[in-house]
Amino acid sequence: MTYRGYTREQIAGFIDHTVLKPAASSDEIRTAVATAIASKCIAVCFRPSDMVLAKELLGDSSVGLATVVGFPHGTNDLFVKAFETSLAVSQGANEIDMVIHIGNLIEGRDDLVLADIRAVVDAADGALVKVILETSELTDEQIVRACELSREAGAGYVKTSTGFASGGATVHTVSLMAKTVPELGVKASGGVRTLDQLIDMVEAGATRVGASGTLAILAEFDAKA
Repeated sequence: MTYRGYTREQIAGFIDHTVLKPAASSDEIRTAVATAIASKCIAVCFRPSDMVLAKELLGDSSVGLATVVGFPHGTNDLFVKAFETSLAVSQGANEIDMVIHIGNLIEGRDDLVLADIRAVVDAADGALVKVILETSELTDEQIVRACELSREAGAGYVKTSTGFASGGATVHTVSLMAKTVPELGVKASGGVRTLDQLIDMVEAGATRVGASGTLAILAEFDAKA
């Protein structure tokens, strides 16, 4: 069964099942891991403090383990971001979603933005790095520049949003990012709550989608397919 040309497994395969709210309990992490494994999501994305528990729960599952660095504002010193990254990788993370210092980007301090991303890429030691741009706060020109800097620094993905700013992913922004750095992955995150929104993002160029409402999206698929 398909919906808009996609199978249920394909839909789940785009999703980074995400729990980043500050008050999330360990039981919520346990439930989220079980959901991701059962649904065959590509990855889970949790807070840094959840890495040890999540790694244990994932066991030998093929679901990736992501955490966030410099989250949600991106204003930590690059040495702090590098340490966060190294610690997360040592605890089992194989994907890092880092937030850039958008103030530096807006001011045109591209050398600092580049150094920031490179520090995390180097500390990741081969783990996949996704660079969060917080696109709702940027102009198209700034988004393009941030994508180009992410590519130059060796990141594997660019990502729209933290989900904690004034806006989230849009079809326009995802399309712009995908066209700017076609050799990188694009993760749409922030405000993607429905099946149609997810597919719209994928068709705009997203190769991953961050979502906390995975079960609702898949239930919607089951009802529509």
